[in-house]
Amino acid sequence: MMAHFPAPPLSADDLLVLLAVARSGRFTTAGQRLGLNHTTIARRIAALEAQLGGRVLSRDGGSWEVTPLGTRALAAAEAVEQALGGLDDGGGDRIEGLIRLSATDGFSGFVAAPAMAALQQRHPGIALEIVTGTRQASQQRGAADLEVVVGRPQVHRAKAVHLADYALGLYASRDFLRRHPTPTSPDDLVGQPLVYFIESMLHVDSLDDARRVVPGMTDAVASTNVYVHVDATRGGAGFGLLPVFLADQHDDLVRVLPERIEQRLPYWLVTRPDALQQRSVAAFLEALHERLDDVRGVLVGEA
Repeated sequence: MMAHFPAPPLSADDLLVLLAVARSGRFTTAGQRLGLNHTTIARRIAALEAQLGGRVLSRDGGSWEVTPLGTRALAAAEAVEQALGGLDDGGGDRIEGLIRLSATDGFSGFVAAPAMAALQQRHPGIALEIVTGTRQASQQRGAADLEVVVGRPQVHRAKAVHLADYALGLYASRDFLRRHPTPTSPDDLVGQPLVYFIESMLHVDSLDDARRVVPGMTDAVASTNVYVHVDATRGGAGFGLLPVFLADQHDDLVRVLPERIEQRLPYWLVTRPDALQQRSVAAFLEALHERLDDVRGVLVGEA
């Protein structure tokens, strides 16, 4: 009769390698952070997959994404990272750690970055990586600790929290309005040039629905980046459907038909419940809410 021996425990080093790859999406970047070469990173991941009996990473375009099995292993990896951090600071008040945030361009620049700058004054050991994009919430909770999306997300095994609302309004540059008649009703906008998202690449229902407030317009400049929308509108490319908290910062932009054209949209936060147990994440969320309290009126154009 063949004896069965218990499997050896998971290697903490292998788990930390997985965490580094998940956060960067690349073996080479993870290796640079950990002081390991590409071959060692690949060997550690292979050892972890052999131990767990399945793939923890899958190739998605030019980067690595965690699989469902990898997502479960990430929880253990983060616990190891947190435990090691506790040993480093002796359980004191110092908070350190890397947070990865996935969010829209506008939220990242106007809310998240200032919140992080304020937090680092209190806890300089906390670092933030922001991956920008306008998309629906991911169904697999992967490398990002926090995800901010537009519209109420439909997710499983994740915590979703409404953060704040923001408003879209229609704007044009002063120079553009000197060369074109100022519209007096939405009917005057039919056939006029619009600056907004690329319709075929937009997979966020709330932002897609916003087009209904300006029906009949013709795409002039379209981009996946909201800061491009602002700059193109300031440059006179057409009427921009813009977040008011970005557009109102520029004196050369004029809001058009403010009483008739406005769309309010919600920002939602999505995260794994275990991520909220990390002291660095909890501290960043506190700073995020402080920033939102300061600019809540600005987000909807009431300040």
